[in-house]
Amino acid sequence: MPCRVRYPSLALSDTQVTVVGAGAAGLYTALSAALQHVPVALVSATPLAESSSYWAQGGLAAAMSDEDSPELHLADTVAAGRGAVRESAARVLCEEAPAAVEHLAELGVSFDADRNGRLALGLEGGHSARRVVHAGGAATGRRLVRQLSALVAEDDRIDVLEGRRVIEVLTAGGRCAGVRLSDGRTIPSSAVVLATGGAAALWSRTTNPAGAIGGGLLLAFYAGATLADLEFMQFHPTAVARDPQRRDVDGADGFLVTEAVRGEGARLLNARGERFVDELAPRDEVARAVQRQMALTGAGWVELDMRNVDPELFPNVVSALRTAGIDPEREPVPVAPAAHYMMGGIATDLYGRASVPGLYAVGECSCTGLHGANRLASNSLSECFVFGARAARSAVGEPGPDPDAAPDGRGAQRPPAPTPESREALWRYAGLERDRDGLEHLSDDPNPLVRLIAASALARTESRGAHRRRDYPELDPALDGHHVTVRGEIEPTPDPILTKWV
Repeated sequence: MPCRVRYPSLALSDTQVTVVGAGAAGLYTALSAALQHVPVALVSATPLAESSSYWAQGGLAAAMSDEDSPELHLADTVAAGRGAVRESAARVLCEEAPAAVEHLAELGVSFDADRNGRLALGLEGGHSARRVVHAGGAATGRRLVRQLSALVAEDDRIDVLEGRRVIEVLTAGGRCAGVRLSDGRTIPSSAVVLATGGAAALWSRTTNPAGAIGGGLLLAFYAGATLADLEFMQFHPTAVARDPQRRDVDGADGFLVTEAVRGEGARLLNARGERFVDELAPRDEVARAVQRQMALTGAGWVELDMRNVDPELFPNVVSALRTAGIDPEREPVPVAPAAHYMMGGIATDLYGRASVPGLYAVGECSCTGLHGANRLASNSLSECFVFGARAARSAVGEPGPDPDAAPDGRGAQRPPAPTPESREALWRYAGLERDRDGLEHLSDDPNPLVRLIAASALARTESRGAHRRRDYPELDPALDGHHVTVRGEIEPTPDPILTKWV
């Protein structure tokens, strides 16, 4: 059901916090700021409840049972991140995620429960305990975004600007001063929170919608902010693959089959019908195991057998597959890896603060170091709420720019949209495996974010988690805890540096 959205009623010059993006992170951050009784502007390129988060099938990872604890959750997060997790950020997430789940329930989100009324907790790859909270099975994103959108639309302290795009983060006197919209209007504000999502759609094979091309990262970069960990793109192992002999499957190519189906017993099979991997290993292991099987057989996919999984647990997945001509109750599903989630993004501290004063980032466009080199399944939705609340608390206290400071004019650049050729090249040369020759080929790409990704991958001369270098196949222990960072500069693209975070 669409949300009733008010047209802006506040004088936008009175805005204290501007939030850019209306996915789970943006909606929750806007609500959290408004609860502190400050005027908030929420800018959304799409109508509310039509963001990428709407399609999220995963749940929220949180230690909610007596058999679990934040310490166990932390250990799993660190293990999955392959020595690149910023432990302070991971500890914040694991300790504060249960309270975030409880607050969302107070806001009216109806989470799945068992017959005794207790939260029904799912098991996903890399988790040592059942701790994934869902709403409507694999429809968690839909439930969350609908409820949060309704609350935002009804909040008198939040002005929603739908169908608007931010084209520039304004700075003055070295501070963030607001944003400029594509229609030429500006929104001056003391703090700007970017919640613009990730960049997985830069790769030609992806689970993400077409708009997930890292626009928020470049907005921040051109405003002078530091980016980090751009070489770490997570490839999900079970995205529906096109079968040339079945044209009806084409429309589902790249459709994500949630990891939770493997938690309920689905199996990955090779061309001989044999299991070849622990389906609940961390995603980087499973994705590369799938790729190896495809290389051995020359096939474009492996098979995900979910015939023994209760279809009522995943009604939207089953429905989407049947629409594509696949009956998962009767036949295996052809799947292959696809670009899914960027662990890197706008470098922030534990309150979402970017390197430019007054600028914040939350959700997938941010990089706290929480995910390291390989995101633990379902930590990302929890991240939206834990760090969205923290960013809101900090943002409402920003003093704002000096009214006498002259505009810096740093962020007034218009990067070109990625071409199909750029997306194909990124998949070919910076996919599950990469090497120097291919990455150097990307260094001349017309898209600035593609160039930054290539430069970051060249700087990490090792293989770690989602970053696999054919020419540097081993993990380098000397790089444990180090992050590849690149500071926002005017062209030419600056050289990345390796930095150790605490």
